[in-house]
Formats: sequence, structure tokens, C-alpha cells
Amino acid sequence: MKMSRRAKRMQRNHKRNANKNGLNLTALMDIFTILVFFLMVNQSEVEVQNTDSVELPVSVSENKPEEQLTVLVTDTDLLVQGRSVAQLSAVKQGDEEVIPSLLSELEYQASRTPIAEGEDSRPVTIVGDKATEYSVLKRIMSTCAESGFANISLAVNQKQPGGA
Repeated sequence: MKMSRRAKRMQRNHKRNANKNGLNLTALMDIFTILVFFLMVNQSEVEVQNTDSVELPVSVSENKPEEQLTVLVTDTDLLVQGRSVAQLSAVKQGDEEVIPSLLSELEYQASRTPIAEGEDSRPVTIVGDKATEYSVLKRIMSTCAESGFANISLAVNQKQPGGA
């Protein structure tokens, strides 16, 4: 069967344009460069503490945490914003309800940041291992309340719906 002129022309054009279907990376690289600069400029100054040694309890709470003062209870230390303020063994052995070294650090932190307008107390998040004794947590919470940090939150891992 004989090919028409249109079919011959289309065949020539297909042969000529067969090698031009490569990917143009210039535009893609421009987009990625702009994206990297955008992410660098707009990054948040949120400090993420390394809590690998702390296993958080699980909860069904849906509230997301806000950035606020953090008290971390590890198996050996009591840390405020990453600075060690007391040994946990000394906290367990103490008799008084208030932990003096934690109280002085919290009062220092309170003096650095003004209280939010419309609030009656400052917020604080306590990050503790799920095996932390309740008596230790109770003393930490009462020390926080004594120093003006009465809006206390406990950090937990969110339980997935459906038991997953």
C-alpha cells in the first residue's frame, strides 16, 4: 500500500524530533533553589530537645503543644530548657515539697519573660519518662506552681485512633 504525503511528512517529523524528548533540568533546579532559600529564611527557631532517653506515656489527647518553658525529667537529672538544675537522686531524697534549685531556676526564667496579657500564670511543659515516680512529678508540679508557672502541661505521645 502506498503512503500518503501527509503520512510521509509525519514520519519525517517523528524521526527528526525523536531525540528531543529529554528532560529539561534547568527549570527544575531553579525551583529547588528557590525552595531551599524559602525554607532557610522561614525556618522556625524552635529548639527540639533530645529526649531519646525519655519514653513518653501515651495519650489520646488531640491538643498540639505550644512552645513554652520545658522541664525535662531524665533517669538521672532534672533539666530546665536543657540546663541541669538538680540530680534526680537528690530530688527523690528531699523532704520538702518544693525543690529549691528548681525554684530558683524557674524564678530566673520567669524574670526573663513577661507574663502574657490576659493570663494569670505562665505555661510550662513537664517532659518525664512514663516510669517517673508520681511523688517526684508532684514535687516538680508544686515547685512550678510556687514560682508562678501554674499552667502545667505533661508531654505525651499521641495514641493513634483504632489502637494502631
